[in-house]
Amino acid sequence: MSLLNQEIKRQIPVMQKEIKDLIATKGDQKISEVTVAQAFSGLRGIKAFVCDTSSVSADKGLIIRGMPLLDITHISPEEVFYLLLTSRLPNDAELSDLKSQYSEHLEVPDYVWNVLKEMPDDSHPMTLFNTAILAMQGESVFREKYDNGMPKTEFWEAILEDGIRLLAKLPTLGAGIYRMRFDKGERIAPDSTKDWSGNFVHMTGLPDETGDFEKLMKLYFMLHCDHEGGNVSAFASHTVASALSDPYYAVSAGLNGLAGPLHGLANQECLKFVLSVRDDFNGVPTEDELREYCWNRLKSGRVIPGYGHAVLRCSDPRFTAFINFGQSNIKNDEIFTIVDRLFNVVPDVLQEHGKAKNPWPNVDAASGSLL
Repeated sequence: MSLLNQEIKRQIPVMQKEIKDLIATKGDQKISEVTVAQAFSGLRGIKAFVCDTSSVSADKGLIIRGMPLLDITHISPEEVFYLLLTSRLPNDAELSDLKSQYSEHLEVPDYVWNVLKEMPDDSHPMTLFNTAILAMQGESVFREKYDNGMPKTEFWEAILEDGIRLLAKLPTLGAGIYRMRFDKGERIAPDSTKDWSGNFVHMTGLPDETGDFEKLMKLYFMLHCDHEGGNVSAFASHTVASALSDPYYAVSAGLNGLAGPLHGLANQECLKFVLSVRDDFNGVPTEDELREYCWNRLKSGRVIPGYGHAVLRCSDPRFTAFINFGQSNIKNDEIFTIVDRLFNVVPDVLQEHGKAKNPWPNVDAASGSLL
C-alpha cells in the first residue's frame, strides 16, 4: 500500500466520526434558501454540497486547505495533490512515493492514439483530450472491482487508484495532442525521471533553454488545482460520480463543462482579446489608448474578457501570481505588457462605468497570454 493510501486510510475513521457528529448536531440546520431568480440564473449562490478541499473568500480569494493560495505558489503539483487529499503537505518520503506511483502509469495505450488519429484535423484540443479520457474508461480499476462485487468500504481505494493512473497520463495526453493537433511531429515518450510538470514540458518538445517554461507550467498546474466545488466542471464531475460512475466518466463530464466560454474556454477568449488589441494597434498601446479602447468596447455593448468573478470582490490571487511571474521573467514581452497595462486601466474604467459588481481581474485575464 502506498504512503498516500496509508495516510488516507488512517484519516477515514476520523472523517467518518466528524461527519456523523456534524449530522447529529446540525442535521436539521438549513444551509441555503433558493429563490425563483436563482433557479432561473444557473443556481448561482446556492450551497449545494460539501467541499473541504478549498474555498473562495470574496475578499481574500482562493484558500486551499486553509492556506491562502499566494502562500503556497512555490509547491509542486504533486505536493498540492497530496495536500488536497490529506489536508497537509507531504514529507520527502511521501512525495517521492507519490512521484513513483505516477511514473508507473505515464504511458497512454496505443488504441487511444489510434482513436484520436481518426478525428477531424480541425478538432478542438479539448475535444481530443476528452475523447481520449473516455476511450480509456475500460482501464478503470473501480469499474472492474465494482463489477466483481467490491465491498463499499473499499470504493475509495479503487477510485484513488483510477485517479492516480489518470493524472499520471494527463501530461502525456496533453503534450501528445498538442504535437498531433498542431503538426509538431511524432510524439515524444515520457521520461519517468521527471516530475509531472517537467514531463509535460519535455513531451511538448518546445525549447526551454532558460527553464522559464517549466517554471510557468509548474505554477500553472498548481494555480488551477481546485476552486471550490460549485463551479461547472466540479459540479458536473460530482454529479456524475454520485451515480458511482467511475472517475473516467466523471472527469470527462467535468471537461465537457470546462470547455464552455463561461468556464475554461474563457482562457482562450481572453487571449484572443489581447491579441486583437495588439493587432488593432499594430503593437503595444499606451495606457491612454487602452482606456479609450476599453470605453469604446463597453459603449458598444461588449464586455472586457478576464474581468469580473461570480464570488470575488478583489483581484484573483491566481491572476496576481501570474502577473508576478510575468514581471519577473517576461516583462518585455508584447503580449504580457498589454495584459499588465490592461490591469492598470480596466478596473478604473469598469468602476466608472458602474455596471460591474467586481471590476478586478480573474485568472483568465493572464493565464492564456502567459502561455
